[in-house]
Amino acid sequence: MRILYSHRILSRDGQAVHLEALVAAFRDQGHEVLVVGPSSYDRDDFGGESGGLAVLRRLCPAAVCELLELAYNIPGIWRLLRAYRSFRPDIVYERYNLFFFGGLVLKGRYGVPFHLEINAPLAEERSDHGGLSLKRLALFLQRHVWRRADRAYPVSEVLASYLTKAGVREDAITVNHNGVDPADLASPPAQSLPDGIVVTLGFIGFLKSWHGVGGIISLMAGTLAGCNIRLVIGGDGPARSELERQVAGLGLTDKVQFLGVVPRDRLADVIGGFDIALQPAAVGYASPLKIFEYMALGRAIVAPDQPNIREILSHERNALLFEPGDFASLAKAIARLTADARLRRELGDTARRDLIARDHTWSGNARRIIAAASRDLRRRATKPITDAVMTGDAR
Repeated sequence: MRILYSHRILSRDGQAVHLEALVAAFRDQGHEVLVVGPSSYDRDDFGGESGGLAVLRRLCPAAVCELLELAYNIPGIWRLLRAYRSFRPDIVYERYNLFFFGGLVLKGRYGVPFHLEINAPLAEERSDHGGLSLKRLALFLQRHVWRRADRAYPVSEVLASYLTKAGVREDAITVNHNGVDPADLASPPAQSLPDGIVVTLGFIGFLKSWHGVGGIISLMAGTLAGCNIRLVIGGDGPARSELERQVAGLGLTDKVQFLGVVPRDRLADVIGGFDIALQPAAVGYASPLKIFEYMALGRAIVAPDQPNIREILSHERNALLFEPGDFASLAKAIARLTADARLRRELGDTARRDLIARDHTWSGNARRIIAAASRDLRRRATKPITDAVMTGDAR
């Protein structure tokens, strides 16, 4: 199958991991993929944000930035039209981004099937967290693009419910959680330490205030002060400086280590050194990439007990789940695992087995997309014949 992969990603973060891993999986399975996106994408380092974008966000009013996002459709669609004419794809697969509708234009002009990957309800997310000046326009375009897609791939069942409320047909929705490539995380998992040895808590990911890492640091100085633990934080982001000040203020500099951005080729070694892998908080519709990475490396996971997380993890089976926002519940789960090396091993081993059994892998995601696209293409190919027979126009 020939796939034109359209995106408007500017930041080399988890979005880039998803994009590049899925494209590699398509290609490994024998499909041809042409990726079309902003020219700056290939120039930025992993873990960083486009420098120009960062400057614009600091200097320009939100409405101006949003109008510039909308204006990107002009060069973006031009690139897509040119790519379509030279590549002639079987489908257009687009990673949804706010104010962008390039794939929809290709569908309208050439009739090519338009498949849309949706990682968040971005209009609502930006409104809640980052501010959104052109909210009515953003919501209108979001609903329009979602509903016009031939097939939509939300990353969680919770997110799928957003799509159905926006008017997307249920039979056009295929849930595709995030995943991993087990081969990239193939180094032997570190063995959990015996009781009495310092236990390593770990977090990996982009550091933002709502990720809950600050709550873990507070617990280390409070409820968990008597536990023999340390915390390793891998990643960078806007919350890092605040977290570093918090650590210094609480006198925890000898117990908390900041690694900064972790290159992908070091990820297995870093996560493999965690005895307890943390997801302190999660957006209610997300499919957190770090959870799948923790599972692949057989880590004992602590995560919030909420619907989107329960799509992946089960309390007492492959993780310990705590009441979201309840620090006492979170501390209890960490203390329990700190004191029980056997439970850490059992949860981690089961997590890795469940990941493989449920095929939470990029290759599995690619297979599900190709299967859905193939079914849709077969229906599209036979529809004119069926319609002709039913209307008496067959020859």
